[in-house]
Amino acid sequence: MSEAIAYATIRELGARYRKRELSPVEVTQALLARIEKLDPALHAFVTLTADRALADARAAEEALRRGDARPLLGIPVAHKDIYLTKGIRTTGGSALLADWVPDQESTCGRRWQEAGTVLLGKLITHEFAMGLQFPGHRFEPARNPWNPAHIPGGSSSGSGAALAAGLVHGATGSDTGGSIRGPASFCGIVGLKPTYGRSSRAGVLTLSWTLDHTGPMARTVEDCALLLQPLAGHDALDPASSRAPIDDYTAALGRDVRGVRIGVVRNYFFEGVDPEIERAFEESMATLRRLGAEVRDVTIPGLAATHPFLLILLA
Repeated sequence: MSEAIAYATIRELGARYRKRELSPVEVTQALLARIEKLDPALHAFVTLTADRALADARAAEEALRRGDARPLLGIPVAHKDIYLTKGIRTTGGSALLADWVPDQESTCGRRWQEAGTVLLGKLITHEFAMGLQFPGHRFEPARNPWNPAHIPGGSSSGSGAALAAGLVHGATGSDTGGSIRGPASFCGIVGLKPTYGRSSRAGVLTLSWTLDHTGPMARTVEDCALLLQPLAGHDALDPASSRAPIDDYTAALGRDVRGVRIGVVRNYFFEGVDPEIERAFEESMATLRRLGAEVRDVTIPGLAATHPFLLILLA
């Protein structure tokens, strides 16, 4: 039962809640036990909020009894530890903030809370989301659940590890130069870097004001779409926040890909690539072609010259 709960999709959990096959309290208790068992070796969590999680779960259970249909009701989540959480320690992955307890909530945190999620805690990040973990760091670095000798990517390392290990069903990440997409790739999950301004950065520790993006991480594309839905929308607290209309992000799921154009950058990214990875990638492109997508090779001039900067901007 624990494995089935840990790796259920958000839609599956919601359906089982409404059929009274599971309750948010049962799911939360199962995940807290799983975290207690697995996280000492993974170090995904820097702060576990067990009491808050159970309180959120009981509130979700009561809302379900009233017929509340919110898709994220009772869904267990956690935040990358650069998202401010009112009354809950927010370290930024740094000794400088090791004991800081903010008196405000990030907009993303508030919106997920209003959507009825269950907060399990805060997930470790590289210091101030810089994407690098130096020796002697204040906090233990997260490990990759598929091979603890390997890293889960940075800087949303805790988010990637927690999702891959089945400790949460959704997590926030931030992406300045790859920190949602990198851990998603390293950990075999899904990470979505939304369009700039789509998801608010208010109440999130800043690395680069013009490059920072906030967004959801999960195990399936549909889960990411469901998690993005309440995050999207204008926020007056973020000057770069977009006023564009909010789409239904699950509406296009399941449609065919005929006519979709996909550009494959052949220069730089395929230099020194592992043959097994290249083979899997080419098989994916072949599948997309069979399904009707137009796949063509493209070149980005001067891309190799960005390499020194990419080593820095892994945040």
